[in-house]
Amino acid sequence: MTIRPVFIFDLDGTLVDSVYEHVLAWQEALTAEGIDLSVWRIHRKIGMSGGLFTNQLLRETTQEISPERIERLGRLHAQAYQKFRGRIRPLPGGSFVKRQLDELAVFDAESPPCIRS
Repeated sequence: MTIRPVFIFDLDGTLVDSVYEHVLAWQEALTAEGIDLSVWRIHRKIGMSGGLFTNQLLRETTQEISPERIERLGRLHAQAYQKFRGRIRPLPGGSFVKRQLDELAVFDAESPPCIRS
């Protein structure tokens, strides 16, 4: 068995700027659940994991927090995010780094369209 070195990084915020797309997707998901929050309250929590994010928001709003609701919000966010995905643009140098990774045969199935080779 050959052991090969591995390098993993998250494209979000590294090669692409998708903060606002995530904010809008979370707002849509929360609205679908009857939770009305302004975008600034959502924005300040972007970067947290999805589970931590929903727990914090629901705690702030004194809404009922159930595992089912957290799962539903995560699913609604993922669906809404797909609609905004086409708006994402690479950060400066992001496309260059992606091309370099492609040359090294780094596999990435989830690259946003703006950064695909």
